[in-house]
Amino acid sequence: MKKIILASGSPRRHQLMQLVNIPFEVIVSGADETVTGIPEEQVKELALRKAKAVQASEFAERICETAIIIAADTLVYIDGKILEKPDDEKEAFEMLKTLSGRKHAVYTGVAILNGNFERVFADVAYVQFHSLTDSEINAYIATSEPFDKAGAYGVQERGAVLVEKIEGDFYTVVGLPISKVCRALSEIGYNIWQ
Repeated sequence: MKKIILASGSPRRHQLMQLVNIPFEVIVSGADETVTGIPEEQVKELALRKAKAVQASEFAERICETAIIIAADTLVYIDGKILEKPDDEKEAFEMLKTLSGRKHAVYTGVAILNGNFERVFADVAYVQFHSLTDSEINAYIATSEPFDKAGAYGVQERGAVLVEKIEGDFYTVVGLPISKVCRALSEIGYNIWQ
């Protein structure tokens, strides 16, 4: 069985890999995340940059040639703007107020490297928020959930109550379209059922 390296410190991505019972090792890339362009291209570029940073890192000697490296990047997009992780309560409030009662896009890019194999793709899902009162927004911010998440919410946690509906893959919103990842792994001979 090939070793899988997940180039991500995200607890949500770790949980999704565990959900489908794929053993993995974590090596956080530390790659520069400065990028411009349309959202779909940004997440693809950053995912590939993270995967290649791990491949070329000082940890490379721990990675045999047959190892599979998986990296991902997620962003929230509305009104032509990217909503990153909020720096403070004020920024979290502004983001959630912007999302209130509206639909926004969540893009997740994935890069999978294995020897000469390179697969990079992006998936998008659309999230419709309920209309939120200021007190609901403040109560959610008080949970501290918003601060390590793009767009200031986590759909897989208490932030689920903010969401009216999702069009597309729920796991894309969480941060890793796990079904598509597993399909890509099967292309390079990794049997997820073993």
